[in-house]
Amino acid sequence: MEDHELLQKLRQPETRNYGFNMLVRTYQQRVYGLVRKMVIDHDDADDVTQEVFIKVHRNIDQFREDSQLYTWIYRIATNECLSFLNRKKRRFLFSLDDVKTDMIAHIDNSPLVSGDEIQKKLQKALLTLPDKQRLVFNLKYFEDLPYEEIAKITDTSVGALKASYHHAVKKIEEFLTAD
Repeated sequence: MEDHELLQKLRQPETRNYGFNMLVRTYQQRVYGLVRKMVIDHDDADDVTQEVFIKVHRNIDQFREDSQLYTWIYRIATNECLSFLNRKKRRFLFSLDDVKTDMIAHIDNSPLVSGDEIQKKLQKALLTLPDKQRLVFNLKYFEDLPYEEIAKITDTSVGALKASYHHAVKKIEEFLTAD
């Protein structure tokens, strides 16, 4: 279903639930993938993904259609990820290093984290990045979004995104070649 059809269904009271179910079916895997790359843990990713769609449902009437629907949803998802990570740090009074160590241990020990050693090493390298830089890298590298879309999602200039992505790539390269 096209975005304009989804929006039409969402904005009519008699088809709102059907439209929302279709929206979730259309975007759930993409949102979950983005969230999982940020929060690492499957259960946390499920919780954050659910929060994203709750916010989408509550705020769909505020969507102005000045961007694509997935851009708007991704913006909500990225904000939820960053908020979740900040809450996690504050709630457990963890330092940033403690949170990242915990996430790295989860990559090594969880049966739900798949991939070979190279993929796991890349995930560990990503965890060395600041959250916002990791987000930019994920959106560009894994989601293959153009900088203009990422700029809308993150409310950041294209120039700053390019610099952030470049720095992220350099840090990842250093991490991967350090052994």
